[in-house]
Amino acid sequence: MGTEANANLQALSDAGVSIWLDDLDRHRIESGNLAQLIATKNIVGVTTNPNIFEKALTSGAVEYQAQISALASAGADVETAVRALTVADVTAACDIFNATYESTNGLDGRVSLEVDPRLADDTETTVSQALELWDTVNRANLMIKIPATKAGLSAITQVLSHGISVNVTLIFSLERYREVLQAWLAGIEAAHANGHDISKIESVASFFVSRVDTLVDAQLDAIGSESAKQMRGKAAIANARLAWAAFVEVQNSNRWHNLQTLGAHIQRPLWASTGVKDPSYNDTRYVVDLVAPTCVNTMPEATLNAVADHGIVPTDSVSNTQAESAQVWKDLEALGIDRAEVFATLEKEGVEKFTAAWNQLLTALAAVLEAAK
Repeated sequence: MGTEANANLQALSDAGVSIWLDDLDRHRIESGNLAQLIATKNIVGVTTNPNIFEKALTSGAVEYQAQISALASAGADVETAVRALTVADVTAACDIFNATYESTNGLDGRVSLEVDPRLADDTETTVSQALELWDTVNRANLMIKIPATKAGLSAITQVLSHGISVNVTLIFSLERYREVLQAWLAGIEAAHANGHDISKIESVASFFVSRVDTLVDAQLDAIGSESAKQMRGKAAIANARLAWAAFVEVQNSNRWHNLQTLGAHIQRPLWASTGVKDPSYNDTRYVVDLVAPTCVNTMPEATLNAVADHGIVPTDSVSNTQAESAQVWKDLEALGIDRAEVFATLEKEGVEKFTAAWNQLLTALAAVLEAAK
């Protein structure tokens, strides 16, 4: 297996961006593909979500057949089976990333596992399931994914207070991201008060990117004016860059500095949904236009390969872009784009898509379990 680093991906790493893979399945794990990506593509973490698991577990991959047969023979119900299968994949991935976890002092080498998306509006059960998943996987480099819904905010604080690392997902708006930052600060403070070693807790805030352009571009196309056409493809990157400015504000705050002196690690922004959905756009834009130190970019493999092949990686494409990015949204609002409506729609659709994927997975797996009896 070759271990020579790709120059473009190395430049991204050198700029301070942690490259995570937005995909996981048992074939990647057992074939050695995941280990190869770590060795050759600068991958230092993995994210999963219900869509990824639905695709993996309904693909008919032979690597799942033995465990599915065992679960069917044991009479496992579909809820038990889906958790057993996903936990097995995540646990194996955590073990593969353990060397990265150790070499980065816990910063990277992280693998995310999401709570049931049907719990997005249920704080208490989200917290309960997060604790259960943490104990079941029993790996220090696990991250529990919790959606940034209103109910999720309190869950984020509570789960962090138990000393558990959290990946906050489905963040779309700057306003919600600011609330996430406050929920994270409160959680780390509570974890310290509860006697946990807060230097062991990592958190990322997954700010979704391409979906913003998909929705706003559709609205601009409906407006149809020349000025509207000129604004296509500008909303998502501007939105993410404004989020970075909010992150820097917290990074410079006394509240954070107090926690830092106690050994805490900053909650890093994570750019998610970085695969380009409009074929007219450069397929590396949600990576190369969001380069900043102390952030994470989680990419589907197609985007990773595009950056490796032809990405032009700057040293920093985010710092000092706040005024320009704020103007983009002023111009969009002047055209009739309602920011609050855009982000409310995206959050609602995000929860619905993850829930639909989970339900499809349960339905398909129920049939597979029945056939395996």
